Amino acid sequence: MAEPVALRGMTWNHSRGYDPMVATSAAYAAAHPGVTISWEKRSLQAFADQPIETLADGYDLLVIDHPHVGEVARNHLLLPLDGIGRDDELALLARQSVGLSHVSYAFEGRQWALAIDAATPVAAFRPDRIAAAPKRWDEVLALARSGRVCCALVPINALMTVFGLARNKGYTVAEGERFMRADEATEILEHLRELTALVDPRCLGLDPIGIYEWMGRSAEAPAYSPFGYGYTNYIRPGYCAHPLVFADAPGFGDNGPRGTVLGGTGIAVSARTRHPDIALDYAFWIAGADCQKGLFFTSGGQPGNAVAWEDAACNAACRDFLANTRATLESAWLRPRDDGYMGLQDRAGDIVHACLRGEASVGATVAALQHAYEESRS
Repeated sequence: MAEPVALRGMTWNHSRGYDPMVATSAAYAAAHPGVTISWEKRSLQAFADQPIETLADGYDLLVIDHPHVGEVARNHLLLPLDGIGRDDELALLARQSVGLSHVSYAFEGRQWALAIDAATPVAAFRPDRIAAAPKRWDEVLALARSGRVCCALVPINALMTVFGLARNKGYTVAEGERFMRADEATEILEHLRELTALVDPRCLGLDPIGIYEWMGRSAEAPAYSPFGYGYTNYIRPGYCAHPLVFADAPGFGDNGPRGTVLGGTGIAVSARTRHPDIALDYAFWIAGADCQKGLFFTSGGQPGNAVAWEDAACNAACRDFLANTRATLESAWLRPRDDGYMGLQDRAGDIVHACLRGEASVGATVAALQHAYEESRS
């Protein structure tokens, strides 16, 4: 009789990040007697910030964020998924990617994870309060002046909004020697400061989950959020008292939703696992179309596979969240993923947040962002 195999996985602490991992692991174990996969979870902030190196020793499977792949590639922390006899499956998953989700886990010629979850900042609104989501930035400000707008503005989300607004205008961000051109960075920060002055100050302490909890559970909450990483959970029947509707993000003028910052998650296999074949088999299965549009979605996941995004049953179950936000995701911007980027992200979010709190001038903020960028490159 074969020895039992027990794998450990680490994911992030939200029903969208945890529940589908538990459900799919139970199904995989039922189909593979002797195999068990248990999951632990870490906070959303730790998920964004905690180095993969601290996790790879203790877990076989990791749900990761793509900006970490530079760290992963340099330190050989994860098993590359190409060149292991599954290249046809990899090619299929690449074709089925929503936007750049699959590509985001490729770095220096290797594939380090498989996209299982896709997200980017999109708009959300209360259909009992407004009929539709604004499509233009000036319309967002007009709605904000009437007190009906909220926005996730904790440091990491404030930074992602700066990036998204800049990319919507076609401005270059974090390339070459510059974080941004000083005049362009100034313009974008002024835009975000204008919005921040019009929303409830509590927004400075809320991430997207906090915004959606407020909008979905409080009768008197604001009616609209222009940017927040989308969660299908808040649109599904019974999840909250006031189900939300999600729509494409707004843009400047007629620019449309382009430029929001790609998020989502991928599943990776630790280079230190004692059972690579089983861990890899589970990873490829959970990323595949059948699981993504089936058990992964029905257990609360937000798929990274386009087959699920185009599936009528999946869309019917979430008020067309997938169809309604697809254009934003397809035009989302891929952040830098080199080994120094995470240091920049950690510092730049706090720098932008201080500006939005009124504790630093725009000029000082632009200079501080440039300095943080230069240090990250060194």
